Amino acid sequence: MPTDLALTADAVRLGSTAADKAEAIDQCGALLVELGAVEPGYVPAMHEREASVSTFLGEGVAIPHGTDASRALINRTALAFVQFPDGVDWDGNTAYLAVGIAASGDEHIGVLSALATVLSDPERAQRLRSASDPSDVLALLGPGAGG
Repeated sequence: MPTDLALTADAVRLGSTAADKAEAIDQCGALLVELGAVEPGYVPAMHEREASVSTFLGEGVAIPHGTDASRALINRTALAFVQFPDGVDWDGNTAYLAVGIAASGDEHIGVLSALATVLSDPERAQRLRSASDPSDVLALLGPGAGG
């Protein structure tokens, strides 16, 4: 399924650490800001969304994103991929990956579908959690990623 939401090497951070979920969300948000995808005000909206509903998906992955009201702060659709090899407590679960999402429309649906496909395969999910190079992440989630 084609998507306008491409993951690029500059949006991948490997080997990160965070003291807690809030710090992990801050790192995803800061990366989205650095990429020029969102205005700084989008980051508090990511925390607001998390306070209302956990973005933990399972298989060690969370997908922090802003509220519907914060879409006005999005400059372009983008992903921010941050890996936490030591894990971060996420409401009693352990997240090893946080994929920050900035999407003003429904473009993120295709990416979530691709992510769900990877996570449904334990071996591919493990490859994503243990990736040591951005190219490994792009091979699993980037444009044209397949089996």
